[in-house]
Amino acid sequence: MPSRPSRRQARPIDWAELDALAEAGPDAEVARLAAAARTLCARIAADHPGRTVELRVPPYAAVQLALDDGSTHRRGTPPNVVETDAVTLIALATGGLTWPDARAGHRVRASGAHSDLTALFPLPRNTAR
Repeated sequence: MPSRPSRRQARPIDWAELDALAEAGPDAEVARLAAAARTLCARIAADHPGRTVELRVPPYAAVQLALDDGSTHRRGTPPNVVETDAVTLIALATGGLTWPDARAGHRVRASGAHSDLTALFPLPRNTAR
């Protein structure tokens, strides 16, 4: 009997698929939303290494990153937390939604002095793999 592929072996997400997922929104296939959230979070963390802000996309991913020379979180609950869902993260990444609109529409929860991710979105098209 063949083994099931693990989440880590999922097919990579490219921009064409991100755009399609953004169009589908909440109707997108859950496994592809999960893969997209993990891919985007990994790229954001790789492009902005640090431990100033924790970006959470429950239940799929959580990464720590930094956009400036802000304080560095060392242990426990970080003081700067951003939480959103996969559909919103994809819309932000692809440019279908702006950070201010996401905040105003309560699609993003952000707390802490360094939790403003306006400068991060939309992602440059060369960062999703």
